[in-house]
Amino acid sequence: MSNSPDVLNKPKPSVIEKMRAEGTLDEIPVIDLRGACSQDAVIKRDIADKIRDASINSGFFYITGHGILDSTISGAFTAAQNFFALSESTKLELDIHKSKNFKGYTALLGENTNPENRGDLHEGFDLGWEDPSSGTVRSLFEDGFMAGENVWPDDELLPGFRRAVLEYYHAAVRLGQYLFPLFALALDLPEDFFADKITKPAAIMRLLYYPPQTCIVDDRTIGIGAHTEYCFTILWQQDDISALQVLNAAGRWITAVPVPSSLVVNLGDQFARWTNDVFRSTVHRAINRSGVSRYSIPLFFGTDYNVPLEATQVLPSCVSDDFPAKYEVVTAGDYVRSRLEATYYHSAEGAGV
Repeated sequence: MSNSPDVLNKPKPSVIEKMRAEGTLDEIPVIDLRGACSQDAVIKRDIADKIRDASINSGFFYITGHGILDSTISGAFTAAQNFFALSESTKLELDIHKSKNFKGYTALLGENTNPENRGDLHEGFDLGWEDPSSGTVRSLFEDGFMAGENVWPDDELLPGFRRAVLEYYHAAVRLGQYLFPLFALALDLPEDFFADKITKPAAIMRLLYYPPQTCIVDDRTIGIGAHTEYCFTILWQQDDISALQVLNAAGRWITAVPVPSSLVVNLGDQFARWTNDVFRSTVHRAINRSGVSRYSIPLFFGTDYNVPLEATQVLPSCVSDDFPAKYEVVTAGDYVRSRLEATYYHSAEGAGV
């Protein structure tokens, strides 16, 4: 983890104080990861306990002191801006429907995350793992359906795009791997419990562009419809533009306002299935009513393809006669595939494929 000063600044007090006054901080806590590498078990345990509380109570939390350089984040942000500024015809040359492994470009309204809606008001660009130095392509799901190459715009068209995007991607993957021992401690498991389950994890990243939604026709066309994630997610969201909304336990939408120098972690369905819903997978959506363009970069971090999502494997105490297992056992890869196919069904129909 980097100790560079530009990533260790605490969030601006004004933002935190506003969240505290509105009660948002209680529902989506801010957790400082500094000290997670400490040899002091008390410090590490304190961080794991905060993650446990957030995972049980909200399924969402912010992390600061995460170690991803500001320059890496800004490079990926600029790359996303440049890509989505390309002509529609140029972007459609990388249409995700031409890919058999869910890589490439998704056009505006090309997804419909919530089947009750009419389409999601965003554009996307999806990619997976590859070695940026050697040019070697290796899906972390190399024995499954995600195997295969990424697709990229021509380097002469967008110089440095691939390098900047992969730099952030690999930094976010390292952060995901760094979080798993903390999740293990949060579940009162040995720190290395997940080590053999994330040797080839499903790490899928998206660049997302949300145009300003200044004219609301109806509530069935928004930035992205209400949904849960299939894997735990590490999200960078653009400062000063609030769009992410989380459905709290009381059924009220609360805004996950951008906290400077932070990332947002969302537990997702894999952890929920593994823990028999002891850890929450929380419904959320995005509506960009800021009047300006908004960008975000989520990394969806899953386990190895063949890992069974079985509650008794992770937390036996969460299954009992009074609290029986809610979910059938399914491998992580099969589950992710079913979710991806459902997500892109709407756009495939529209594209005639």
